[in-house]
Amino acid sequence: MTTWQHLVPRPVRLAASAYLARRCSTWLQRDLAAMAARPAPIVAGPWLGEVGFELLYWVPFLRWVAERFNVHPERFMVVSRGGTASWYRPFAARYSDVFDQMTPDTFRAQHDKRVRDLGEQKQTRITEFDRELIDAATRRAHLSESSLLHPSRMYEVLNPYWWGHQSSDWVHQHSRYARLAPPDRAGVIDTPAPYVAVKFYFNECFPATEQNRAFVRGVLRTLADRGPVVALSTGLNIDDHGGVRVDEHGVRHLPEAIDPARNLHVQSAIVSRAQAFVGTYGGFSYMAPFYGVRSQAFYSDPGGFSQKHLHMARSAFDTIGAGDLLDVRDAAAGAEAVGQAWAAGA
Repeated sequence: MTTWQHLVPRPVRLAASAYLARRCSTWLQRDLAAMAARPAPIVAGPWLGEVGFELLYWVPFLRWVAERFNVHPERFMVVSRGGTASWYRPFAARYSDVFDQMTPDTFRAQHDKRVRDLGEQKQTRITEFDRELIDAATRRAHLSESSLLHPSRMYEVLNPYWWGHQSSDWVHQHSRYARLAPPDRAGVIDTPAPYVAVKFYFNECFPATEQNRAFVRGVLRTLADRGPVVALSTGLNIDDHGGVRVDEHGVRHLPEAIDPARNLHVQSAIVSRAQAFVGTYGGFSYMAPFYGVRSQAFYSDPGGFSQKHLHMARSAFDTIGAGDLLDVRDAAAGAEAVGQAWAAGA
């Protein structure tokens, strides 16, 4: 805490923050109203961040924009990656995928450079890379003019919640939560019925320890003893969620040659039709409840994740009638619950 913060009483700081939050919201809504009033299409993106923020904040934020300002779906073009077009329907009819413009290796290099430049993964300002992607997307869509709605605008208005200065109601005021429709299965691998989808990866709350590796093997063994298991391991090193691959117990994996521009589409299609999802606690574990599918997510370090995002996820799922579908547990105490995944959808 800085010196001036010590000198200013907390109630005064919170009152000032609330005032600034309202001003930011007013400015944002003024700009959005002006965008909506113009005939030019609105290009939203490019979204380059992680899956959890996209599902929990960006998609609901854009849905709110579309509803609040009566933006016709044909005027909304989203730029994202991995084939996430279905997440934005029906409020956005147009979609452009980053992987139609570059290889995963190029994306990863630019991703790492952007994180170094910004000091974080959040897209808090428009970078040159962002502009290049938007220019390429608008050229491909033959748009002579457009308005840009960059993720930085969402971060500006939602920061007061993440800072702890506003409650989850502030996020709800700038978001519209809804269940997602299962993506088209065309081109998706055949899956047994029923099955459990799993995706374990190592992160700050589930580090790559021998204990956690043993836990993953035990989970797969328990699940596979009860029925078919499909592991969402694509072998693509495009973000921080490369899956932990364990080839045993008859667990089925996604093919290595999956098209990068469809990898999240394929994973979404599989999760949306699964009996349950089991995996690492993190952004990806939020996907299943948005499809009405139970999610069992595990961590081993409670200090490795933000309680703010978990609280917001629970609030969002309560809003769409899926409040009981996210089950987050400490791996050390939660292994006995894994077998319940098979009973979740029965």
